[in-house]
Amino acid sequence: MTAALETVLTPTVLIIGGGPAGLRAAAELAPRVSGDVLVVEREAEAGGIPRHSDHPGYGMRDMGKFIGGPRYARILRDRARAAGARIMTSTMVTEWAGDHEVLATGPYGRLRITAQVVILATGARERPRPARLIPGDRAHGVYTTGNLQNIVHLKHGKVGKRAVVIGAELVSWSAALTLQHVGCKTAMLTTEYPQPDSYFFFTLPGKIFFRTKVATRTKLVRVIGRPNVEAVELENLDTGERSIVECDTVVLTGDWIPDNELARSAGIPIDPISKAPIVDQQLRTNVPGVFAIGNMLHPVDTADIAALDGAAVADHVVAYLETGRAPSEGYDLQAQGALRWVAPARIVGPARPPRGRLLFWTDEYRPFPRVVLRQGGRVVARKRLLWPAAPGRVFRVPSSILRAVNPADGTVSISVE
Repeated sequence: MTAALETVLTPTVLIIGGGPAGLRAAAELAPRVSGDVLVVEREAEAGGIPRHSDHPGYGMRDMGKFIGGPRYARILRDRARAAGARIMTSTMVTEWAGDHEVLATGPYGRLRITAQVVILATGARERPRPARLIPGDRAHGVYTTGNLQNIVHLKHGKVGKRAVVIGAELVSWSAALTLQHVGCKTAMLTTEYPQPDSYFFFTLPGKIFFRTKVATRTKLVRVIGRPNVEAVELENLDTGERSIVECDTVVLTGDWIPDNELARSAGIPIDPISKAPIVDQQLRTNVPGVFAIGNMLHPVDTADIAALDGAAVADHVVAYLETGRAPSEGYDLQAQGALRWVAPARIVGPARPPRGRLLFWTDEYRPFPRVVLRQGGRVVARKRLLWPAAPGRVFRVPSSILRAVNPADGTVSISVE
């Protein structure tokens, strides 16, 4: 049998993932490095989730605009190409062939790509129903937000007429907008937390605009219907009372997990809680010359924050290409108590993390929280913040709180009071 022909590519920088983070990194790096910047994207079109999130709310932090997802994705693509980056779509990276070498398949056949720097920007995805272990009938009409928006905005398909959205965070309201677009009423949003996960100025107008309600402390315990969804059974977590809500569509929102398969197979340490690759504040993994950015590190933040990761990594990539230095000794950050994970989880040297923020996730609502740092069994810093730590969205802490840390004293644990 004749071996398949293999095309060899040798860009200076290989970016795996063509979402907001990867495209912004490409636009920043292409004019600054000697050689090519190549973006490899498995979908037919680059742009990530915003491609099929056809509602406004994108571009505020990184572009100073308030625009729809498809336009936002188009601007990112256009800027990357205008800067000189090459975007190769419908191309899947299948495995590593070395620290900076991967094998891929796509319309051009088999590819072997060898780069000086690899940037992982593969993003995050919502867990589907099987991964959430939701009991009940195997009925048609159960979607994740991404699946729903792909069907509606890219394939121009239809769903049902009455939906229950499981979740009450920002992406849950995005799902409600998509449902409205195809004439499907959102009967209810549910959350297991004592109050909605989203910001108040989203939740209150959302309930009025969609004429729906948010059921707190409520869990989906069963899907009912064959072959299509007919209803869901919900349980109040405080009283144990169960109720049946008629619907023909169920949308599972939130519960994000990074697309971390390539990071795992490279031997990069993975945070046991967030499942994200562990990086330092310069977005470097433990493999010299391999960086990770975007929502694969903080699942899940807004698209513009992911894009700003792409902007932030450019200086660090350029510095690596100039010096070839691997990360030096540093110290680890460890989330404790109500905080589930922290990104970045390692600090090496004096550089600030992107936007000067440490990013956390919490399962408990804490208004005006006081952040406490402990090192070597003693409190080294406390800081009161004027914004809440709330479930369903990233909690941001100024990295200036680390000034009191002595790097030689080892791991720093961070909690909230």
